[in-house]
Amino acid sequence: MRKLPASASFMLVAVASLVVVGVVTLYSTSGMPGVGFENDPSYFVRRQAIWIGLGIIAYLIVSRIDYNIYRRYAVAFAIFSVILLAMVIAPEIGHEVKGARRWLRFGPIRFQPSELAKLSCIILIAWWMAHIQRDPRTFREGLLIPGSFLGVFGLLILVEPDFGTTILLGAVGLSIMFVGGARLSYLLLAALAGTGGLAVLISQNQERLNRIVAFMDPLKYAEGEGFQLLQALYAFVSGGAFGEGLGNSIQKHHYLPEAHTDFIYAILGEELGLRGTMAVVLLYMIFFICGIRISVRTENRFGKLMAFGITLMISLQAALNIGVVTGSLPTKGITLPFVSFGGSSMIISLAMVAILMNVALDMPEAGVEAEFSNLHNSEFTA
Repeated sequence: MRKLPASASFMLVAVASLVVVGVVTLYSTSGMPGVGFENDPSYFVRRQAIWIGLGIIAYLIVSRIDYNIYRRYAVAFAIFSVILLAMVIAPEIGHEVKGARRWLRFGPIRFQPSELAKLSCIILIAWWMAHIQRDPRTFREGLLIPGSFLGVFGLLILVEPDFGTTILLGAVGLSIMFVGGARLSYLLLAALAGTGGLAVLISQNQERLNRIVAFMDPLKYAEGEGFQLLQALYAFVSGGAFGEGLGNSIQKHHYLPEAHTDFIYAILGEELGLRGTMAVVLLYMIFFICGIRISVRTENRFGKLMAFGITLMISLQAALNIGVVTGSLPTKGITLPFVSFGGSSMIISLAMVAILMNVALDMPEAGVEAEFSNLHNSEFTA
């Protein structure tokens, strides 16, 4: 088998490092009496180890599949994902947690179809934009049809409800369409319409409206919607530049809700300080740069667009999570890729990385210097 290019190798190192950081932080967050699940301090770590193992198996399998096969089955893959999303919102089938119906349950295993939907939507839009490469700037071919694909996925995820994933999917989908050649004016109108629609829905949902208000002034709502954000900020302040030391978090003692999932970055900041949080940001930056490099240098248009979509999906999700936890964005439930506790996210994210590795094999032969030289001058070309 051909050796992976340098950019792909650096990406693998970054991903592996993030997974390790996640396991260590998760163990610190839950690996002590009174902090774990049902008096079992090792529960979350053991479960995460299983998900990582399954994710590695998925990676090994997917990395050996020629990515062009996804082009052939893009529509079938999308239909399958839509069916799963429809099953989630069915009252007798979908599994509800805290008022959200986002999971399918198979015995002790819960699966989140929206994670699979993110990948299948990327593949579908990349397939379409590669298919109409001669005429992507018309309203029908460049916006209406791929926008309809995006709308179906977005609406099904929105009614779960999952506003965070809907926003993420919409941003990535429109970005793929832009890179694929769709007119920016059409995409801006679509983005404006989508943003307006979400704003109306949020204004009619008191819980989400309260989150926006609390985001603007968390101290005023410290006993309610602003509580989680304030506890996260206290964690960062307590951690300072060098941290309280691994295992010495105070917030993990039931002060910070969802400390092992959506807000695990705050615990990392408290224990490892600014140096730890910035190291994680650097790893995501390496992932993003390497992913874009793979996309830019791949000659296959479908592979180019799919690689771009996967890279942006994971990188933007990380940015949104970090933005929420640091108080830069309103609170929404969205995990930190490769780090947060969660099986569906871990398995699908590692499968996405495997697809990127397979796309990377289409890159022309190049040394490390050639891999990263003149990156700012690179363009997405057909």
